[in-house]
Amino acid sequence: MSDDAVSASAKGATFMVLLQIGSRAITFALNQVLLRFLSPQLLGVAVQLELYIISTLYFSRESLRIATQRRSDGGVQAAINLSYLAIIAGMPVGALLAHLYLQSNYPDVPYLTTALRINELTAMVELLSEPAFVTVQQNMLYKTRAAAEATAVIMKTLATAGFVFWSRHKGYDIGVLPFAAGELAYSTSLTIVYLTQTVGVARLKGFTLMPKSMQASQPNQQYIFSLFSKPLLLLSASLYLQTGVKWLLTEGDKLLVSVFATLEDQGMYALSANYGGLIARMLFRPIEDSSRNLFARLCATSPPPSDHEKKSGSTTPPKTDKPANGNLTQAATILHNLLRFYSIASLIAFAIGPTAAPLLLQVVAGSRWTASGAGEVLATYCYCIPLLAINGVSEAFVSATASTAELQRQSIWMGAFSAGFALSAYVFLRVLEMGAKGLVLANCVNMALRIVFNLSFATGYFERQDVTFRLMDILPNVYAVGAATVVPSLLARTKGMLGQYGLLGELVTVGVVGGTFAAFIAVTERRFLLDCYRRFRA
Repeated sequence: MSDDAVSASAKGATFMVLLQIGSRAITFALNQVLLRFLSPQLLGVAVQLELYIISTLYFSRESLRIATQRRSDGGVQAAINLSYLAIIAGMPVGALLAHLYLQSNYPDVPYLTTALRINELTAMVELLSEPAFVTVQQNMLYKTRAAAEATAVIMKTLATAGFVFWSRHKGYDIGVLPFAAGELAYSTSLTIVYLTQTVGVARLKGFTLMPKSMQASQPNQQYIFSLFSKPLLLLSASLYLQTGVKWLLTEGDKLLVSVFATLEDQGMYALSANYGGLIARMLFRPIEDSSRNLFARLCATSPPPSDHEKKSGSTTPPKTDKPANGNLTQAATILHNLLRFYSIASLIAFAIGPTAAPLLLQVVAGSRWTASGAGEVLATYCYCIPLLAINGVSEAFVSATASTAELQRQSIWMGAFSAGFALSAYVFLRVLEMGAKGLVLANCVNMALRIVFNLSFATGYFERQDVTFRLMDILPNVYAVGAATVVPSLLARTKGMLGQYGLLGELVTVGVVGGTFAAFIAVTERRFLLDCYRRFRA
């Protein structure tokens, strides 16, 4: 099972990454044209509306999504039944958040209230896809998920750009309605693709996408209203408080920037986060999602023997509540390799990113945005990208393996991390008055604190299972680290060397230095990289 799961996860993650890159390339080109028609202020309001949708979906489904990835007596059907609670929760959660937003001091932008109501509908449409999403995750149908998300992203971009271009052509000021139309197109497309692709799978494998009455096969597997697995439901409840704290840590930057920053600063931060997070959405997120599912399978405990098994005189070895040691070793190796790869890639991001980012922004977004200070914000964001990657995969391991008591402890620690995040944001934004750059740095503090907890948990988990997992082994070699400390000063010394060629000359200089540095890292880390390649191809 473990080898099949690893192979399916690797192939699925690869397919998702490739399809994400293809779809993002199309939307990236359209967005660059779109930026020429938008102001930082309007983009700042769009961030607030996007935060509403994210928050509604997060509080409605996140804890349920994590719980349904655990093993259950009822299999796929039990997980599908539980997913309907997200649909039920969506309407009151969305209505409450919309009411709170309208009670706040929201900006005076045309059609803002109408756009908010459209987003309220959008969230409900997307929640209708939850039973199909659970089916995709449980059956590791990564191609279906990649196709659904790619289609939705393309439709969102086309709808948003189409409304903007049409309103400009007609001379209408429709405010933020294009963004609302884009979100609705995204959710509708996502739901349609998910449902159409999973109906046949459900029929073939003997389950249904509709709620179905369940019967417990073991005394410890009970069902509430004959529908909802009691162990999964209790796990979801214990996770709900944690997801609230996690939302504050994950989306707190958008919340803080909407409170402390001007609309122009909000627009600059949104632009930087979108460009900086492009890698996270294309590469890190598919790996994080597939690895969470894989860790849950590899580290799953065997269920206790049933009464029938106890009474039968079977000579087969009894099942235990401990995962197989081979699976645990494989999980430790996968986690180690991912973290080591990310730490190596971090050197390139830290050394080259802050210099290259403002130049690339000037190419794709024009001088209007670079003159606003967005280039400096994006340069600072390069320090946050590697932390996002490491936190994502390490947190995926925690959510896939932690017990209910451990998840409750994590919630307490996340509360402490929230205080640290808020304090650092106050210092950077109000005391040091660093604006959007300060918010990026506060987010780096937030990620660093979470990474420390996640890695501490992983080390303790494998130690209790007598499996080797050493944190020092995930660090790059000393030669790569030494070169990374030299590259920024080398870039500073070579700045202006090809100044007669303008922006192109600066890009060539950074490209040559960066390419040489990347080649040096590849040589010094060749054994590890070749080993990863062989494992991936196996």
